[in-house]
Amino acid sequence: MKSKAIIQPDYPFKVFDPVIQKSISFRQVSFEKDLGMLHSWMHQKHVIPFWKLNISLKDYKVHLMNFLNDDHQKLLVGELDGIPMSYWESYWVKDDLIGNYYEFNEYDQGIHLLIGHEGFLGKGYIYPLLMTILHKKFQVAETRKIVAEPDIRNEKMIHVFKKCGFQPVKEVVLPDKTGLLMMCYRNVFERRWTDWQNKLWM
Repeated sequence: MKSKAIIQPDYPFKVFDPVIQKSISFRQVSFEKDLGMLHSWMHQKHVIPFWKLNISLKDYKVHLMNFLNDDHQKLLVGELDGIPMSYWESYWVKDDLIGNYYEFNEYDQGIHLLIGHEGFLGKGYIYPLLMTILHKKFQVAETRKIVAEPDIRNEKMIHVFKKCGFQPVKEVVLPDKTGLLMMCYRNVFERRWTDWQNKLWM
């Protein structure tokens, strides 16, 4: 049984972050508009080790279309001031592979992400982006936790997840990687969100 589409967060949406002085927005992936861009991102040297999708354009077309047609997830492009710079997969755990690795609840959600444009690396943007989309995902009232399973080698991303309120649970051997299963509970995130918002507007 698939999760009901009506409880999914709505996209696109936009907020302004006064610390980085940029608008943060998320929109759904368009096959026609984004295929070439996403394919090029998958060939970036910082992306290849963790996504392993540095494949031909022909093969990536098939991959992207299959993912867009998979209704347990939404594919998103994250933008700063309207410039596409990151890729996100927002999904329901109950219909995802990771649901085989822990006892999930009906409305658990998950997230995958990457910064595609190398010009946005190392500038502290991923934290406000991740905080923003987590806040959006927790607007689904039934969701009590959000999971992630970054590659255990991806220390920078694990650090960012922890900063946003994720707690390490265990290593999981997935078909394409060994990941670190991490969970972010609503009450923990809400405290992080409140503290962050207070700092933003001080």
